[in-house]
Amino acid sequence: MANPFDLSGRAAIVTGANTGIGQAIAVALAEAGASIAAVGRSSMEETEALVSKAGSRFHAIKADLSTIEPVKAIVAETLSALGRLDILVNNAGIIRRADAVDFTEEDWDAVIDTNLKTAFFLSQAAGRHMLEQGSGKIVNIASLLSFQGGIRIPSYTASKSGLAGITKLLACEWAGRGVNVNAIAPGYFSTNNTTALREDPDRSAAILARIPAGRWGTPAELGGAAVFLASAASDYVHGTVIPVDGGWLAR
Repeated sequence: MANPFDLSGRAAIVTGANTGIGQAIAVALAEAGASIAAVGRSSMEETEALVSKAGSRFHAIKADLSTIEPVKAIVAETLSALGRLDILVNNAGIIRRADAVDFTEEDWDAVIDTNLKTAFFLSQAAGRHMLEQGSGKIVNIASLLSFQGGIRIPSYTASKSGLAGITKLLACEWAGRGVNVNAIAPGYFSTNNTTALREDPDRSAAILARIPAGRWGTPAELGGAAVFLASAASDYVHGTVIPVDGGWLAR
C-alpha cells in the first residue's frame, strides 16, 4: 500500500523558514520527500543544511513579506527553480505587544499586513497555479488566538482570527477543485515570538499551569500536523484549524 504521507516529487513553499516553526515545518516536509523553497528576509543557511541532510532539494528566496510586492515573484521563482508547486505553508508572521489603549496604527498595520494580507495574496497567487493543475495543499499557521482573545496583542489576535476565516473561505471556494486549504493553530511553543513570555516568570508560570502537557512545545512537534495537511492523507480535510497545543484548549 502506498504511503499516504509520502511527499516525494512534491514541491513546497514555506515562508519564514529561517528559524523556529517555519524551519521545523520545512524540515519535516523535506523528510517526507518534498523539495523546499524557503522564503524569508534573513539567512537560510541553517535551514538549507537541515533540508539537504534530509536528502531533499532546497531553494532560498529572499523576500520581505511585510508587503505583497514579492508575492507573484515567489511563485514564479519556485516554479522556475523546482519545476512545480504543490504545497504552500504561510508561516511568516510578526507580533507587537502593547495595551489596547496604547496600541499604535503603525503596529496594527505592520502585523495585519504581514500576517494576514500577504498570507492571503500569496495563497491567491499559489492558488491560481494549483487550481490550474487541479491539485494543491495550502497550510496556514494560525494560533490559539484564532480562538481566543489574548492580552496586549490586538493586531496579532485580529490577524490570526482573520487567517482562520480566510482558511475557511478559500476551502469553500476551492475544495471542489482539488485544492485543500487548512490551518494549524500552534499553542505555546519555544520560539522567538514567545521569548518575552518565557522570560516573564509570572506569565510563564500561569501559561504552564494551564497546559495539560505541562511544558512549552518544541517547533519539531508541529511537523506531523504539517505533513498530514500537505499530503494525500488529508485529501478529504478542508477548512479546518487543527490545534497543536499540549491540550490548552481542552482545559
